Amino acid sequence: MTDRGRSALRLSADSLRIGPSAMHWDGRQLTVEIDEATWPRPGRLRGRVVLTPAAVTAVEAALTPSGAHVWRPFAPVAEVRVDLDRPGWTWDGHGYLDANFGTAALEADFDFWTWGRFPTARGAVVHYDARRRDGGELALGVAFDREGGACEVKAPPAAALGPTLWRLARTTRADAGYRPAVVRSLLDAPFYARAMVRSRFDGDETVGVHESLDLRRFRHPWLMPMLALRVPRRARWTPPG
Repeated sequence: MTDRGRSALRLSADSLRIGPSAMHWDGRQLTVEIDEATWPRPGRLRGRVVLTPAAVTAVEAALTPSGAHVWRPFAPVAEVRVDLDRPGWTWDGHGYLDANFGTAALEADFDFWTWGRFPTARGAVVHYDARRRDGGELALGVAFDREGGACEVKAPPAAALGPTLWRLARTTRADAGYRPAVVRSLLDAPFYARAMVRSRFDGDETVGVHESLDLRRFRHPWLMPMLALRVPRRARWTPPG
C-alpha cells in the first residue's frame, strides 16, 4: 500500500485506479490488479485478486445514531482467487467484500471496536461491536445467506481473546460457555489487529476473520510518525507511456 496524491487517481463507474494498482467490476467479478512497492524490504509486489460474490446485498447499517458512519457489506459471501508473485501466495477460498463510509474521521466518534465475519452452512454471520466516544454502544449481529438475504440476529455473549503482542485487548462473540481462540495472527499493529479466530454460533464451530481497532491509541500524537514510516508516500504519479 502506498499513499499517493490526487494525480494518481482515476475513477469511473466500474473502475478505480490508484497509481499502478487498480480495481475493475464487470458485473460479475471484482478484479484487483496489484503493483505496489514493499516496505521495509525494498521491492515490488505484483499480482491479481479476483472476488466472485455469491450475491451483492443492498444492506447498509448506521454505526452511529446520526448516520455519520455507515457499514456496507457488499458481498459478505464470496469466492476469492489470489495469485501473487511470491512463492506460496496463490490460493482459492471463501471471502467477502465490505466497506465503511463516513462524513467524519473514525477516531472522532469511536474509542474501540471489534468485528468478525464467520462462514456458516447457509452463508456467513457478522458481529460488529463498538464503543462510541459519546458513551453509546453498538452490538450488531447480521446473518447473510448466499442469495443476498440478510436478517439481524441476537448477538451471543461477548468472549475474551488473548491480547496481542502490542497488548491490544480483544473480544469476540460465541455461544455461552464456548471459549474462542486465535488460530492465526494476520496483522499485529499498535492500534489494530487482524486474525483468524475459531468460534461457535448456534452449536456450529467456524473459523473467520476478526479485527480489533483501538482508536484511543490511534489518536495519540506519537502514532502518526510511525504510520508515515510504515507506509510509502508518493506525492505525484504519471501513468507510463
